[in-house]
Amino acid sequence: MGVKVMVGYMRRYAPAYLQLVEEVKKLDKINYVRVRDIIGGNHLFINQSSNVYRFDDIQEHDKQERAERAHRLVEDAIGDAPADLRSAYRLLCGLGSHDLSAMREVIGLPKRVVSARQWNNGRFMSAILEYDGFHVTYETGIDNIRRFDACIEVYGSDKSLKVQYNTPYMRHLPTTLQVNETIGEAYHETVVRPTFKDAYTCQFEYFYDVVMKGLTLKTTPEDAKEDLKLFRKLIEAMKESNE
Repeated sequence: MGVKVMVGYMRRYAPAYLQLVEEVKKLDKINYVRVRDIIGGNHLFINQSSNVYRFDDIQEHDKQERAERAHRLVEDAIGDAPADLRSAYRLLCGLGSHDLSAMREVIGLPKRVVSARQWNNGRFMSAILEYDGFHVTYETGIDNIRRFDACIEVYGSDKSLKVQYNTPYMRHLPTTLQVNETIGEAYHETVVRPTFKDAYTCQFEYFYDVVMKGLTLKTTPEDAKEDLKLFRKLIEAMKESNE
């Protein structure tokens, strides 16, 4: 029917991230990759930067129905699991989806999940992912510190590349690309800030071009299914670690 559907992975449309994708292709070798997302709760940023309206007129039975529906959806995805693993899965579907989707575009899917652990009732987790010739460390969690530390860092033989994100809840905070490399006898550190344009804006501009100019959409529902498969493997590894 000609319908176009975009999954809202705005980080994958940030110009600094797109530059990272191209720079990684030029590396002779990847030795290691680190994917990190340790952030303070969203309210810590929103309350200081926006007028927030929180309505309390939702009926209790509607709240209960929403909670039950969410429980059923998680159970359909990972089966009967304790509360901490259900919480971990929901964190992967939220915050983790942005990290791991962006990781996939840079280096593809892992061969296997070597190990995965969660703690603090599923609000923190770490994992080791195996690729051909290198491993990836993934770490994520949410606390009450007013900072946003989200990055993907790729270590080559003589150059490392790091895309650093800031909170999306304050507009126009830049996403940067950090390049560390050895050239001859000298060590160079470079920070590239392609634009102050918000990644959300870049995402919707791209979607406009998909609809109006026929560009190929990359963050499709089919693409996002690959994340769900990886989430399940991570949860399975966490289950094994608890046995």
